[in-house]
Order: sequence, then structure tokens, then C-alpha cells
Amino acid sequence: MVLAQTATTPQTAPGSQQGKPVPIPTPTSDPEGDKPIVSDKDFNAALPKLSDDINAPLEPIPQDAPFTPQTADKAPDSTTPPPAPVVEPGTLPPPSEPPTELAQPLPPLDSYNTAPVVDVAVTDDKKGAQVRYDTVVNGLDALKLDGQFRTFSALKKGGGKAANIPMVTARAREDEALAIRLMKSKGYYDASAVSVIENVPNDPTRVRAVINAVPGNLYKLGEIKVDAYPVAPNDLITKNLPLRTGDPIEAERIQGAEANVSLQLGQTGYPFARLGTRDILLDEANFTGDYTLPIDTGPRSSFGDITTTGKLAFGADHIRILRRFKPGQLYDTRGIDDLRKALVATGLFSTVAVEPVDTGKDAPDGTRIVDIAVTQRVGKTRSIAATGGYSTGQGLRAEATYTARNAFPPEGALIFTAVGGTQEQGAGATFRRSNWRQRDRTLSFGLAAGRNNYDAFNAVSLSLIGRVSYDSTPIWQKKFTYQYGFELTGTNEDVYDFGLGKRKRGTYFIAALPLMGQFDRSKNKRTPDMGLLDPTQGYRIKLTLSPETSVRGAARPYLRAMAEASGYYPVMDSLTIAGRVRVGSIQGISRDDLVPSRRYYGGGGGSVRGYGYQRLGPFDPNGDPVGGRSLNEFALEARYRVGNFGIVPFVDAGNSYESSMPKFNDLRFGAGIGGRFYTNFGPVRIDVATPLNRRKGDSRIALYISIGQAF
Repeated sequence: MVLAQTATTPQTAPGSQQGKPVPIPTPTSDPEGDKPIVSDKDFNAALPKLSDDINAPLEPIPQDAPFTPQTADKAPDSTTPPPAPVVEPGTLPPPSEPPTELAQPLPPLDSYNTAPVVDVAVTDDKKGAQVRYDTVVNGLDALKLDGQFRTFSALKKGGGKAANIPMVTARAREDEALAIRLMKSKGYYDASAVSVIENVPNDPTRVRAVINAVPGNLYKLGEIKVDAYPVAPNDLITKNLPLRTGDPIEAERIQGAEANVSLQLGQTGYPFARLGTRDILLDEANFTGDYTLPIDTGPRSSFGDITTTGKLAFGADHIRILRRFKPGQLYDTRGIDDLRKALVATGLFSTVAVEPVDTGKDAPDGTRIVDIAVTQRVGKTRSIAATGGYSTGQGLRAEATYTARNAFPPEGALIFTAVGGTQEQGAGATFRRSNWRQRDRTLSFGLAAGRNNYDAFNAVSLSLIGRVSYDSTPIWQKKFTYQYGFELTGTNEDVYDFGLGKRKRGTYFIAALPLMGQFDRSKNKRTPDMGLLDPTQGYRIKLTLSPETSVRGAARPYLRAMAEASGYYPVMDSLTIAGRVRVGSIQGISRDDLVPSRRYYGGGGGSVRGYGYQRLGPFDPNGDPVGGRSLNEFALEARYRVGNFGIVPFVDAGNSYESSMPKFNDLRFGAGIGGRFYTNFGPVRIDVATPLNRRKGDSRIALYISIGQAF
């Protein structure tokens, strides 16, 4: 992009005199020119006599003599050769002088280009191309413009093929202009470029297109001036316009500086700031350019109230819950952008716009009050979704969901779920109120019935669950999140009775008050919105407590606890080392009195990879896992990413124990490698692992497919 114009001075033609009148000659009268050709008397006498009788016959028309075109006498032709000399009979005329061209020596034969001329029809079909060419660019690599040139080059886009030489020449002409534009974008305003089409020796169907670019002198910024009214703070514009005298006049540098000023004005109380058209006046003698930027800042403003119009999904009261700014706070475009993202995240709109509106009123602090106008257009609020996955031990699992997202406004969703798989089947209904009295706080009630058929237990259960949660989202990843609620479950499960030496079924009733708190300092430096599913640095600490009572004949209270910590260290932009530690304990009840589905099990895609789901821990005599009251797990990964693909080697370790406190002996290790495909909704994970200290009955290979990192 060319940013500057050259200063010019009006030129005066040599010898011209300004302001001196030039006389205009007056035409003179010719006396003979006013004399009539025919006198009036002669003219009237020549007219035919007319009869006074209007009915008299007309006189016959006299017949003219036959028309013969007159031809002007031909002027003597100056090119007509003189008459030949008279030659006496029987004698030859004298020889004429030979032409001078014939007297010159003939050129040597090897000076002729014997290559056949390529003559084909013009076409854009590369398959029919009969001329191949190479592209050579000189002069751009030193300016680090070679990559940009290749991206936009007409010669490069042609793929080295053309229908004929004129087509190659036309592409080279386009690339001349491209090279000049690129060099000017770097501040070389004297730049020039010339293209040459050369033959390739010993290959008549191939040519070489050479672009020779000459940057010339580098122009630098001279005087820098901003034309704007005073702002607060006084250096707001100058501090955020990172241009200095002597800097090259680069398009990218200047456009970036101006964009930063516009951004900072919007984030510091100026919602209506507009940047005018820059002016850069070049001085060709000193190779500098004076820069002037006009800015209309508009009034310094603060937030006012929320208004909303359009086809509404909910009213202004609910929008006030979603905003993260308060009335009277200095205007900041980041608050507007965040509110817009929060509205879009509800999934209720086909379109939604959030804009500042000048009320014309001033706040007590002197700032202009700006209301926030939200224009809604509600979209389709019902959807059907399906997910699926596979892991060794759990087999195939598919889940289908029907959601009416605004069945009970505002944001009261009704969700029906069906689960089908090789080892799990179930159905459920959930009411969920999103952004309940506070942004990102959710109130939910769910009723679920299901059947689970695993090696560890076989259960048929019915549960009623209520929960309040304050969650992180991709838009707003919070440092502290929590959950609390209740759970009432009735379940019929089979359990191995070590006293009887066989499995037997029993019915249990469970009441629980689960609590969870998490402190999160993780983030994704490359893609901030992926901080939850794909962290690259920081750490997380999570603690879960669940006081519970199990009733089977008698009530048995106990406490389930789980602590987990994970950390992420970026070795480089493409490599992250990730680690995790998890420890669990159940206090106040013996293992045999504990419902099998509430025990701790190790192994699987979210635990120790390489081992089957729930296959780590104590076993019964039949080789089926019975679970334990404690658990420990460790994991270490090296996450290497190239573009949208990644490779993750990993090592896991852990086990579950009959005791209420975990032990650190008899650890089982698994290792493997995983592939990652990074998408807009998170990484797709495929892990293949093997147990390092394999036991009898353990598979050699385990496969896990899911969305998101393992931790």
C-alpha cells in the first residue's frame, strides 16, 4: 500500500511572461470581397416568366446533356522515374547501379535463432499450456519481501505454465507492479522493477521470467503531527502512537500504530473516536516524509443503561445480568465485546448487535453518558445433537440430546438425553437455568435412569440431582469456580461377597451433598479461547468433597474426597510439558458396605492409559475388579503441536487400594503416544497405550478417542 504523496512545485515554461497582454490583430476589410457576383437586374432578368393562371400547364423540363464526371488534371508525379535513355537497335542498355544492401556481406549462419516459433491460441487451461517458464526474482529477498511476492505473484500462480510467450510477458508485467507496491510498502518510494523474458539454452519450449527489483532510497518519517482536540490523559494518543522521527515509512508499521490508537481510545472512554485520512508529504531531496493524522475523538464517555429492541429472546433485565460493567464506569470497548460474546453464547439469536448510543447527557464527573443498545433477533431455539466415542473397557458409547434452549425464558432450557452403548444405556430429562441471578451461574435439576454393565459391577439406577454451579467458559475463564447440590439415588447392583464367595445383588438408597471448588491459573497463550480444553501454561487445583449416606437396612454415613492438581509448562511455542497428580480417599465405611458404583477404580482414558476401564485395583477370585476406598494417579505428557496437528507421547501410573488411604507401592505404569487434531471446538484426541508392567489378562494395546486433552 502506498501511503505517501510527493510534494511538487508549479513549473513555468521557459521564456513565458506572466501578466503581459498580447495584442490580437484586427481583420481588415476587402472592398472587392463585398461586391456581388450577379447584379440584381441581371438576376431578375434570368428568372422565367410566370403565368397569372394557376391552372395553366407547366412548361416542359428541358433535357440536360448527358452527365460526364470531370476529372482534374493529374499533377506530375514526383516519384515517376525519368524516361529511359534512347537505345539504338541491336545494342543493350547500360547496366544500372546495384542496391547497396546487396553489396553488403551476408551474416554468418550461426547468428540465426533456429528455434521454432511457438504459435498457439491464447488459453488459461494449464493442461493445454505449451510454454513452460521459470521465475527468478532479484532484489526482494534482502528486504524480506520474497515470501509476500510469492503469495501474490501472477507468475507463481500460473504454476510455471502458459499458453504462449505473450501470456508470460503479461504476468511478468503484473509482477513488476507487485514488486514496486511491496517495496513502497516498506518505505522505498523510489522503487522500480523491470521484467525480462529470456530463452533457456537447449530447451525451445521453456523460458525464464526474470524480475529485477531496485528499491532505491529508503524514506523515513520526518515531522510527526496529530491533529486532535485535547484528551484525558493528555498523552493518551502520543503514548499509543508508536511512531518516531527516523522510523522507516512502512505501511504495516504505520497502519499498526494507527490501529493501536483507535483501540486505546475505545478502551479509555472514547466510543465515538474516528481516525481521519493520514497525510504523508514526501521530501525527495532528503528522503523523508512529514506525517499528519487527523483524529475526531468525540466526547469522553461513561456507561449508562441497557436498552433492547427487536425480536426478543429476553428483556433488558436479563442482559444486565450478563454485562460485566457497571453504570458510571468509564466506557471500554472490551466490555461491549464481552457482552456481545455472552449474548451469542446463549445460542438464542440469529443476529444480535451491541452498540453505544450517545444520550446527550453528562454525568456528574463531566463524562458523556452512553447507553448500550442491544438489537435482538431470536433464532431457532431447539436443536438435536449427537456425540460418540470409544475406549477400551467402556466400548462404544453414543449420546443423543434434544434441547429446547428457551422453553422457560429467560434461558430456561429443557433437555432430553438418551445414551446407548455396548455397556451403558440410559435416558434422562434436565431443566437448566443458565445465568441464574448471576452470569455463568447455572441452576439445574435432573432425573435420570440407566443401566451399567461393567466388569466391576452391574447396576440399574434411578437418580434425582439438583445442582448450582459457577463455571468457567471459553469467553470468561475464571480463577475460582464451584459446585454444590444434592443427589438422591436408588440403585440395584450386584456385588461380590467375599464371605459367601459369590456375587449377589442388593438394593441401595444413597443421599449425597457433593461440593467442588477449583482454583484455575491455566491458559492457552496461542489461543485464549482454548484455555479450558487445551491449556499450555499455568496450573489447576481442584478439591471435591461429598458427604454421603448409604442405606441398605441400616444407614452408613461416609465421606468421599478427591484432590487433583495439574500443571502446564511451555518449553517453546510448539511444545508443552503437562503433568497431573490425583489422590482420592473414602472415610467412615468399609469397602464391602460401600455401594460398588461409589468406589474408586483406576484405569481408562481419564485415568491410567494402557489398562482397561476400571481394571486397576483389587480383584475378586473370578478376575473381576471390586474397587477400593483410595486411589492415586500420575501422568506426564509432552504435547508437541505443528499447525492443526499434534503428537503427544505420555506415561501414566497409578492404582486403587482397599485401604482408606492410598499407598504408593504396587503402581501400574502405562505408556503410549497420541495424536491430536486441533479444531475450533477443541482438540480431537486419539491415544494408543500399552501397559508396561502387564498382568495376566491385560490387553497389550488400548485405544482411546475423545475431545479435549486428557487433563
